Amino acid sequence: MHTTANAQFLKFGVKAGANFASLDGDDVSGLDTYTSFHFGGLVEFKVLENLSIQPEVLYSSQGAKVNEENIKDINFNYITVPVLAKIYLISEKLSLEAGPQFSFLMNDNLNDQFESKSFDFAAVGGLGFQITDNVFVQGRYVLGLTDTTSDAEIKNRVIQVSVGYRF
Repeated sequence: MHTTANAQFLKFGVKAGANFASLDGDDVSGLDTYTSFHFGGLVEFKVLENLSIQPEVLYSSQGAKVNEENIKDINFNYITVPVLAKIYLISEKLSLEAGPQFSFLMNDNLNDQFESKSFDFAAVGGLGFQITDNVFVQGRYVLGLTDTTSDAEIKNRVIQVSVGYRF
């Protein structure tokens, strides 16, 4: 008896979730975790039996909470493009995800305090779990590798928790 796996080569999806963001660097003090959000779409290309490439396009609100009166929290709004390798560890349920992320600044709330950089490069790592054939959850850590401003050595740090739907 011959059986074939019902594996699709190409899958599309949408996702949304919470960001727990902060800024880190030599010139940083008095900042706490900033809770915000992200949402967007993804495409998953199956390369091998247990390996896929998953590019995404997300709107992501990041920054830091400021612990001083009369000073607004820092907020950067990006269009992020993570390009992740997904290695499936348990069938098609649990996956290890890692890769680069390219972020393009849409706007910020720094006014003229600092000169924000329009591009941010990061490394991403995390886990994904396919709950049903269509519904999944993900947890990731985004480690910013470039400075967010021209004025200080400050980098993005983001923990992302997502829920999504694959078509």
